[in-house]
Amino acid sequence: MGLIELRVHGVGGYSSDRILGERPAHLVAGDVEAGFYRPGAGPEDQQPAGNVRLEAYRWNGLTGGTAGRTFSLVLLLPFMLGNIALWALPLTGRAGAPARAVVRLLCVSLTMMYVLAVVGVALDLLAWQCLSYPRCYQDRRFVSWLAGLPAGWELAILALLPLAAITALWRLGSRTWQLPETGAPDGGDTEIEGLDDPAFWDNRSLVRHLRAVHLVAALGTLDTAVLSALVPHDRRFAGYLLFAAVLLVTAAAMAICCLPGIERRTSTARTTAVTRALARTSGILTAAVLAYSLVPRDSWNAADNLPGYDVLVATVYVSQMALLTALAALVVSARRHHVNGSAVLRGLAAPVLILVAIGFAVSYSSGLVYLSADYLDRGSSPTPARPTPPGAPPLTPPVAFRWAALGFFLAVVLAAVVVLTRRLWRRSARRAAVMRTLRAEYADLDRVPPARVHAVRDAVVSAQLADKLGPLAPAAYAALATIALGAAGSAIVHDGPGDLARLLGGEPLARPVVFVTDVGAYLIGTFALLLGVLGLFAYRSRGIRLIGILWELATFWPRGAHPLAAPCYSERAVPDLTRRVRHLIATGDTVVLAGQSHGSVLAAVTALQLPPATRSRLALLTFASPLQRLYARVFPAYINDVMLRRIGADLDWRWTNLWRRTDPVGGPVFPSDRRASDDPAAGVDRLVRDPAALTIAPGDTVPPPIERHLFRFDETYRAAVRDLATRLPRR
Repeated sequence: MGLIELRVHGVGGYSSDRILGERPAHLVAGDVEAGFYRPGAGPEDQQPAGNVRLEAYRWNGLTGGTAGRTFSLVLLLPFMLGNIALWALPLTGRAGAPARAVVRLLCVSLTMMYVLAVVGVALDLLAWQCLSYPRCYQDRRFVSWLAGLPAGWELAILALLPLAAITALWRLGSRTWQLPETGAPDGGDTEIEGLDDPAFWDNRSLVRHLRAVHLVAALGTLDTAVLSALVPHDRRFAGYLLFAAVLLVTAAAMAICCLPGIERRTSTARTTAVTRALARTSGILTAAVLAYSLVPRDSWNAADNLPGYDVLVATVYVSQMALLTALAALVVSARRHHVNGSAVLRGLAAPVLILVAIGFAVSYSSGLVYLSADYLDRGSSPTPARPTPPGAPPLTPPVAFRWAALGFFLAVVLAAVVVLTRRLWRRSARRAAVMRTLRAEYADLDRVPPARVHAVRDAVVSAQLADKLGPLAPAAYAALATIALGAAGSAIVHDGPGDLARLLGGEPLARPVVFVTDVGAYLIGTFALLLGVLGLFAYRSRGIRLIGILWELATFWPRGAHPLAAPCYSERAVPDLTRRVRHLIATGDTVVLAGQSHGSVLAAVTALQLPPATRSRLALLTFASPLQRLYARVFPAYINDVMLRRIGADLDWRWTNLWRRTDPVGGPVFPSDRRASDDPAAGVDRLVRDPAALTIAPGDTVPPPIERHLFRFDETYRAAVRDLATRLPRR
């Protein structure tokens, strides 16, 4: 019997050569997107002497290239946050069905905000406002040819732009990493299974239904925006009838999100037929709306925003706040009995994630509309501080977007306060506590230059900050929710920040508020650009590696709430690892499954899905693992102490976890403050000193580096593998 050491990389991935110790590697199973590699340039190369063979699973092709990740971070970030909010709920099964339904409705509203942003540019700014003023469309061939056409024709033609955007989203939602050869699981249970069930990773049926629902909501949003302008002007029965049909179909699609049957892993013929019928009906209604726009009618001139568009934006905004309030109430009522004290925000992670997703969606929407308006009006946006020049078009974004710009500015201020608080937190008592720990670990601490000691101390303190800033989040959540609710109410009555400030304090108060709102609008565009730059360099710089970590965290979970979130890599990686480990053990080998960072989560879930006979010849090695520090705290319903202990017991505690105090992401799987001294889990976590020494080793020229989240396949790692190998059966 031989021993296979199967390595699974983490965030950002490595080349197969690097995972295998800078040796040439060849593919033995899988493909270039997710494959298993062994040392040697080809299959004919001999394995190294001894009975230990190396193999690496390289899965970073499933997360897309750098450009793909950047595009998704910038455009799909609200959808991704909305999707992981579903898995952050503290309840599973039937008890959590109401909360999951609310999350799905909130995710539908995110799609509607995306469509409303494109509608705002195409129909409100271009078709309605810009084409009514020669100053706007002159010398612009892309839009000037539409000038002089009837208003309905302009709306119908420029509605093709939102339709193209909706089509792009539709095609994007069809991408999946689920292999077509993997059959759908049997059964029709409406509950969401745990991570130990292979059916957990097969969401194809649910994603198909959600795609249809979001398509109907997107087309319904476009149709409603067009009809809100035309029907009140026409006052025709056909227009009212068409309007009612659009609203009815859209409401029916959203109601499907609330039905438990949508979560079945095997679609019923009725559910499939209903969602397909709604999608087709919505497409027919959109064609009818465009045809209705071409009907001859009396002309009328633009006086302000596209009729009904401002109200539509505000209505979606208010609906989001109402649903968010309902979600917070459901979570608060459930967390008392289902959430442990270590969970981030005591189980309120889901409402906070949805709030942040809404904030990004509204910010992106308002940023797109504001920047487009600034381009079209040639720098003559009307504000109390800057009156409109004669003959200039009044290109005014909706009131809700002006509130969003103000909210974004306040969020930037809040972030600055958090950063300053973070710096203050690093001092005094926390530094003193870390110094006591370092004195116990390094006997030669007093003989080391102070600069070196301070660098190590600050690395440990920085790694602990993610755990210590938790009390700031509830206050930030309450402040942002209060601002959002107030903004939504003001938007309904068409009062912008400047209007409200003028009512409360007159023109002296209105001018600075308007100025801050303008600054917020430009900050939104700058933020989107900055996020794109960070996405491009997320895996090249240690300072901004957090972007890559958040990406891997978000794309670990299946698309259960929003079909346009980035495809889940686990739906391919977990079945791959499960099949490969079963094959290796079936051929007579034993396996040490070694997972680094997010790869440790894949390795742990794989161990859960293996049959008992296979687990008896498997050992688990995790290092720099976020299992407890991130996953168990943000997703306590799916990854918790019970699940982790089950993994250990199933493996007869052949599990070693290496962690460092300087690691801001990884940590112990079973913290010492939550277990007894005779607990078998006490032997899992092993602290690795970082740096290995404070002074320069003989024969070297520099002291050992502070590794933080980076792990090397050094002697500490190899010793852990040897120890696990001795605990595996010999035959």
